[in-house]
Amino acid sequence: MSNPQIEIQLIASLVAISCAIPGVFLVLRKMALISDAISHSILPGIVLGFFITQDLNSPILIMLAAGTGIITVVLVERIQKTGLVKEDTAIGLVFPALFSIGVLLIAKNANDIHLDIDAVLLGELAFAPFDRFLLFGTDLGPKAGWVMGVILLITLVLLYLFFKELKVSTFDVGLSSALGFSPAILHYGLMSVSSITVVGAFDAVGAILVVALMIAPAATAYLLTSDLKKMLWLSVCFGVFAAIGGYWLAHWLDANIAGSITTILAVVFC
Repeated sequence: MSNPQIEIQLIASLVAISCAIPGVFLVLRKMALISDAISHSILPGIVLGFFITQDLNSPILIMLAAGTGIITVVLVERIQKTGLVKEDTAIGLVFPALFSIGVLLIAKNANDIHLDIDAVLLGELAFAPFDRFLLFGTDLGPKAGWVMGVILLITLVLLYLFFKELKVSTFDVGLSSALGFSPAILHYGLMSVSSITVVGAFDAVGAILVVALMIAPAATAYLLTSDLKKMLWLSVCFGVFAAIGGYWLAHWLDANIAGSITTILAVVFC
């Protein structure tokens, strides 16, 4: 294997693990669709961040995009709590509106720069090794690998620190409140981690694959076990298997990597 091939598989695996962990809790909380909403509604945050910094690599883009993801969740919940519509309808109202704002901002103000809708939605893993992380002139590898590595480390630390609280609030909100855990804080914490993961991942793999990696491994694991820890491990294993298997399927077929990974996920689920 060549070095770029190893780097592509490593990035894909990091993305798969980072997405699988919050994905388990989204599936258990019956909030799978929210990942799709976040992956599209962060677009105006990215565009506004670029307008402010004029730099597509600025961390401010991630901060503003993650903030937009939280705004999406808040708006969905506010609309749902009116009692006029259900959650899926609220999601269907909010994320197209926010995504459309981002599309309009790009169309009106960013036609002459490398920031287009296709790149945001699709991504391309094959190009990830070309965007290098240089520190004092030293090449430390693909930038996407470092970004996803940091996000994964943060996710693992938070999971270790708040596993009990997340578990209780996921299965019994009333008990969580009685024990002194704030379900609202845990909920928005989970949404924040999900938003940051989506923002960090879609630059390398695209929004569509992020949603697939966040939901399909968790949904598959949910069919096989009712134990939360086992579900987390199975979800991670399925995600990594699909990431590596999808790469080699794409290599064999000379096809799109993201599409091949998603196909493997579908086959594994079946």
